[in-house]
Amino acid sequence: MTGDGWTTLPFDRAVLVNPSVRLERGESYPFVDMKAVNPGSRSVGPSELRKFSGGGSRFMHGDTLMARITPCLENGKIARYASPDSKSVGHGSTEFIVIRGRPQVTDSVFAYYLTKSDGVRQYCISQMTGSSGRQRVPMSALSHREVTIPPMKEQRRIADILGALDDKIELNRKMNATLEAMARAIFKSWFIDFDPVHAKAQGRPPDGMGAETARLFPSEFEASEIGPVPKGWRVRPLDAIASFLNGLACQKYPPTGDESMPVIKIADLRNGVSDTTDRASPAVGAAYIVKNGDVLFSWSGSLLVKIWTGGKGVLNQHLFKVTSGNFPRWFYYFWIRERLLEFQSIAQDKATTMGHIKRHHLNDARVVVPDPAVLKAADAIIAPLVARCVQCDEESATLDVVRDTLLPRLLSGEVAIPAPKGAG
Repeated sequence: MTGDGWTTLPFDRAVLVNPSVRLERGESYPFVDMKAVNPGSRSVGPSELRKFSGGGSRFMHGDTLMARITPCLENGKIARYASPDSKSVGHGSTEFIVIRGRPQVTDSVFAYYLTKSDGVRQYCISQMTGSSGRQRVPMSALSHREVTIPPMKEQRRIADILGALDDKIELNRKMNATLEAMARAIFKSWFIDFDPVHAKAQGRPPDGMGAETARLFPSEFEASEIGPVPKGWRVRPLDAIASFLNGLACQKYPPTGDESMPVIKIADLRNGVSDTTDRASPAVGAAYIVKNGDVLFSWSGSLLVKIWTGGKGVLNQHLFKVTSGNFPRWFYYFWIRERLLEFQSIAQDKATTMGHIKRHHLNDARVVVPDPAVLKAADAIIAPLVARCVQCDEESATLDVVRDTLLPRLLSGEVAIPAPKGAG
């Protein structure tokens, strides 16, 4: 139910589509690549500075960039451009449709949420044309989709509500980056660079460490197969500190009845579960069910490791679920991250269409295992940081659901926003 002043317009009359932006051919401007758009982020910054050749999309700070190709649009690649100085213009992939609020009709932030709404996005997906695997939204389709537009003041109130949720999600994302950087810095200092041992070997107290913790570290090194390591610490294969469970060929476990779970593949590990994620039966055995907090490691294609927070799912082949009964989660997670460049280099050298590593590479990779007392002291510091990262991601997932539930109801007028007290 809409209120007074609401109107219905074709989408391309409600907003400006690919509005004119003046750029000088041969001059360098911020450039946005499609890969830079994270489906989980509201804004995107420039990938690099690149000379303008006359083609591609052009945009200003605050414009919405919507992917027009498959599978990028299905994956939700829609974001607002944030220029480095909030003023400069930019250019990007030819596969972006640029959207801006139309003066006196739509606010630009509201236009972003309008574009992001399932009604508009799913309509655009349904209108895609072209060869399979490289379909595009034809520009003419935007004139056939009608949208309901509230008065400008109400648009801004809607944008403020949705923006507050996105602000909190973005704050959580930044907090996670800080927390993980702190945890990784401690891990690297203690177990890669051996800073406390070097300090004690030089006869000085370790920086930023209490005397009780410092006493746990040795003050000398001993020879090992990988070079000097702290005396008494062990060098072990990576697969000796954790178990690496390979996933299933999930097409063999199709959904049954109303019961299904998302199939977590490499693409989902990178971008999260989406409407296009495959589904499988949950009757695959408890070991193959992925839960929040599990460490997942893709061993082929795009090699990456992540602490999963995308909800329950079924582990697909080409992914390891990594667990350990003897070492804390953060310990093997950061060791995999430490060896990731090495694994990626091995995969790139494979003369195949999809580079990968083999199990013997896990055994070949060496890690340093400290004295149990040192590991316990590190766990007391690092485990809460990693646990807080998981909590932030889970909170953001809840906020995502709230925002996505509110979005269509606010845009349709089903949920009315009271005007502020004293507003005319």
